[in-house]
Amino acid sequence: MATRWGICSAGRISHDFTVALKTLPHEDHQVVAVAARKLEDAQEFATKHSISRVYGSYEELARDPDIDVVYIGVIHPYHLSTCLLFTNAKKNVLCEKPLAMNTKEVKEILSSAKRNDVFLMEAVWTRFFPASVEIRRLVDQGEVGEVKMVRSEFGVPISHVPRSGQKELGGGAMLDIGIYCLQFICMVFNGEKPESIQAMGVCLETGVDETLPNDAIIAGTKGNIRIPDHMWCPTALEVNGKETQYPVPEPYLPLNFLNSTGMRYEAEEVRQCLLKGLKESAVVSHADSLLLAELEDEIRRQVGVVYSQGQQECNACHKYSDSWRGHFKQTALHEDLFGGEVEPFDLGCNKFVRYIGRGVVSVHRYSPQVALFKRSPQLHLNRRQYAHKHRPGSIHSKTGPP
Repeated sequence: MATRWGICSAGRISHDFTVALKTLPHEDHQVVAVAARKLEDAQEFATKHSISRVYGSYEELARDPDIDVVYIGVIHPYHLSTCLLFTNAKKNVLCEKPLAMNTKEVKEILSSAKRNDVFLMEAVWTRFFPASVEIRRLVDQGEVGEVKMVRSEFGVPISHVPRSGQKELGGGAMLDIGIYCLQFICMVFNGEKPESIQAMGVCLETGVDETLPNDAIIAGTKGNIRIPDHMWCPTALEVNGKETQYPVPEPYLPLNFLNSTGMRYEAEEVRQCLLKGLKESAVVSHADSLLLAELEDEIRRQVGVVYSQGQQECNACHKYSDSWRGHFKQTALHEDLFGGEVEPFDLGCNKFVRYIGRGVVSVHRYSPQVALFKRSPQLHLNRRQYAHKHRPGSIHSKTGPP
């Protein structure tokens, strides 16, 4: 029996997701309804994609008894209210990333899904690409030895997109594209929390962080893995210099975003989870979504990006983080934790985040960049030097070998 999909929102990402679904067997996946805030938008979408049921409100879609799962493609400031609408209607949900605007909202969504006993997954589509599946296999089986460093870069020219700079619409580099780098790091290290975070950056006049290499590298004691380009939708993988291609199917309609037919893989994951009666995916679990939200909150808090959705005011330096209380105390924002003082614009980039003892995440002005070091002797030496240099209590970290 086919998994019956309802599409919430008739925007560009919903278009691409629907095209991706059509690359899967019809007997497995069927789009049976679409809803938009304006009926005419839903009708246009339905005509383009040959969808039989059309709704001019999300509430009507939530009441449709013939929907197995709803794909939510609204912009992220509306993820909370839309997820709650469908989970409270006992609908299974695949919601576009980021799952919500902050940790508080993510917890509310996850709680609603659990309370209503429905499946819910954040659509971190990258993790389901065949190349990503192969990366997890290689790392899990120790093919590259102990992972010492991970670096991921994602940058695209989006300054021409009005929403990208509008705070009220959830604009900014972190939620839109920085999440891809964060999820990659979290995936490679299997959901391990960083010991601490330091972030610095500047914001646009609109109050959001700015947003071009796009590769990712995993360095281990026995070898290296590299995504040579488009790390968020990978179709090639280099393992110790040998490249393998993982092409995605061709679309039947033009797409808005690169390699969007690759969303077919997350859709099939949803189907398999539903067939097994699961309420979450092991590949993007509820704990994974919560960790991503906590990381995003802390990075934005330190950079100074404050959205209206319950975010606390954030000072430039000398503050405790609510999400990471007990993990660390941030010292002066413009001090380099490797032991020297730096001016913010001497870094060569406008955003800088460091995981003490575990890695580095940096979001450049023109390219969010992530690098993670694990169990690096030099890094831990520098951390100890830093601890000796500064008075006790200036930073909280684990004592002894990591």
